[in-house]
Amino acid sequence: MSVVAKNLRWGVKRKTIVSDVSLTVAPGETLGLIGPNGSGKSSLLRLLAGLRHPLSGRVEINGQDIAQVPRKALSRQIAFVQQSAATDTNVTVRDVVRLGRTPHRSALAGWSETDETAVAHALERVDMTSRRTQSWQTLSGGERQRVHIARALAQTPQVMFLDEPTNHLDIHHQIEILRMVRDLDLTSVIALHDLNLAAMFCDRIVVLEAGALRACGTPDAVLTQAILRDVFRVTAHVSGSPDADRPHIRFSSQ
Repeated sequence: MSVVAKNLRWGVKRKTIVSDVSLTVAPGETLGLIGPNGSGKSSLLRLLAGLRHPLSGRVEINGQDIAQVPRKALSRQIAFVQQSAATDTNVTVRDVVRLGRTPHRSALAGWSETDETAVAHALERVDMTSRRTQSWQTLSGGERQRVHIARALAQTPQVMFLDEPTNHLDIHHQIEILRMVRDLDLTSVIALHDLNLAAMFCDRIVVLEAGALRACGTPDAVLTQAILRDVFRVTAHVSGSPDADRPHIRFSSQ
């Protein structure tokens, strides 16, 4: 399922946060959003997911303007994974993932075999089946993020939006989460702050600067010394990764 943004603009009061952004995400592609803090990554992601309404422009998913799609119907097609979520309620892993079935159920509908199958499949895909009866409170940060993704997968979406899903995780869990997302049979858009992780796991990368699209292309085309200097204000050496055809960034301490 494709995602197309056309001339998106959004802001608060007189401050423009997303400025005339147009982009296309091909079916099955993993697109990374990168940029300095305050560049508009999270705001753009929420516009693409229909969680915010643009002041101008539009978002189309498979050729359909999402502004014309009822929220519940849209939630059957797309899922959004936020940075982190906390709850004081004593719930199990399975309870959390069951919430992903909400868009597919009416107020009076009972729990169906289809719902149960979707939850079981989602838990299996994130390797959390053995933890399904475990309390949410006892999970590590990496395990909680996997459960967030399982809840999104239980929606059976065709497009997934993720807002810095590796934030606050150790490097092992960062790589584990992004590898899992990349290997899903979905169109994915991921906001990331780690440039080397973006290079490793994204098919293409969008660079945002002050709310505007500065560059879009393959990791090789986008992660250049000039863009790192001009957009991120760092001096870095970009070379090929020794174990993959991907750029690797080494930052200068000088």
